[in-house]
Amino acid sequence: MERETRVRFAPSPTGPLHIGGARSALFNWLFARRRGGKMVLRVEDTDTERSTRESEAEIMESLRWLGLTWDEGVDTGGERGPYRQRERLHIYGPHVKGLLREGKAYYCFCSAEELESGRQEMLSRGEVPRHQGDCLSLPHEEVKERLARGEKAAIRFKVPAGREVVIPDLVRGEVTFKTDGIGDFIIIKSDGIPTYNFAVVVDDLEMGITHVIRAEEHLSNTPRQVLIYEALGADLPHFAHISLILGEDRSKMSKRHGATSIFQYRRMGYLPEALVNYLALLGWSPEEEEEFFTLEELARAFSLDRVTKSPAVFDSEKLNWMNGCYLRKLSPERLLSHSLPYLQEAGYAAGEIAPEREEWLKAVLVSIQTKVEYLAQVPEQASVYFGGVKDPEEGEAREFIRKGRLLLQELLQRVEGVETWDEENIKEALKVLGKDLKIKGKSLFMPVRAAVSGQLWGPELPTLMCLLGREGVKERIAHSLKWVETEK
Repeated sequence: MERETRVRFAPSPTGPLHIGGARSALFNWLFARRRGGKMVLRVEDTDTERSTRESEAEIMESLRWLGLTWDEGVDTGGERGPYRQRERLHIYGPHVKGLLREGKAYYCFCSAEELESGRQEMLSRGEVPRHQGDCLSLPHEEVKERLARGEKAAIRFKVPAGREVVIPDLVRGEVTFKTDGIGDFIIIKSDGIPTYNFAVVVDDLEMGITHVIRAEEHLSNTPRQVLIYEALGADLPHFAHISLILGEDRSKMSKRHGATSIFQYRRMGYLPEALVNYLALLGWSPEEEEEFFTLEELARAFSLDRVTKSPAVFDSEKLNWMNGCYLRKLSPERLLSHSLPYLQEAGYAAGEIAPEREEWLKAVLVSIQTKVEYLAQVPEQASVYFGGVKDPEEGEAREFIRKGRLLLQELLQRVEGVETWDEENIKEALKVLGKDLKIKGKSLFMPVRAAVSGQLWGPELPTLMCLLGREGVKERIAHSLKWVETEK
């Protein structure tokens, strides 16, 4: 009978969840859901100096926001916990004792200075630095005595010489490493804390992890982990190392490429469904040419055999385009709900919103819905509706008002005569005005736009004028005409 598929996402809580980590979590989640398996959230917090509960909480909140839930973990519990490494220290002990007893590990008393001296000596000979097992030959009694005296000692894994470690990788095929280039490595530090390579093996083994899906940068750790699995007499999980995510300049993604954490993208107003959709396409390609998927559709379509070995390039423009597509599909109600925090931050909305004002805000947002790629852009695009009269911006806007002064004077007289102040009637009034004055195109519309908004871009003019209201339009046109007189 085939074992239940069990995957894990195991972040270090030393900062926010970054794009690469989120993509790894997503691929694990999709793989587990496709196979009807389970996902475990484990926290690797053995970096005692940098790990914080605040980072842990932020990582979990980011995963939830993306819609990536887990079946077992630090907050949900489970039969194979605890799920924080620092709470599992008692679990590693028996495994270490077994390795020591079988001669597969040994105590190392070398100081940092001695290790660095040996490293430099090997470098001077043109060799790859590796530990040469200086403490391996210490007599058993001497080891006991030194430990009894309280000497600090790490525990090293004894790497077998002259071997090749072959890793069958579900993404990369067979990858081979030679043990002679590895050297005996520490599995328990002198403070009793396990190192990553040892803890991750024991944790995956104890938690029944069947598939290890993680970033390519972990591939170099895998031969050490495979050797530990073998030494513990355990079967290997299936490994799948997914490609790195590069910036648009094809260097490793970093802060210089812009936002890198999920928290930053959330704050900028990207929709989680758009971000998940985009992340899924970084290194994975669907069978069809479709680009838009819900999380459930991704789970049905995802497979590791369509994950590429080549690095994925993070294209901000493509993400913005995709997020914009998702924004344009939002109902007015959802658009307002998502945009309200940004309007409030800009001072465009406050407190409890009256129903009439709410309907007006919805209409304002719908009028700019095609202009925004992420919600932090909403205040700038919507600014034309707020703040009363507008002085024209430098350049063309001012010139259009100067040249269209007579047009604007005539429009100001006719505004009051528009029977019903709605888009159709405003559109018709502008058409008649242009016909009467024998003006059309830019010469008609740009002076009006510049007068009522102070700029030459923005929502459709009849929509803009309708939402500004009859009195608002009169006030703004009058202000622009006064500005023309002042500028003379």
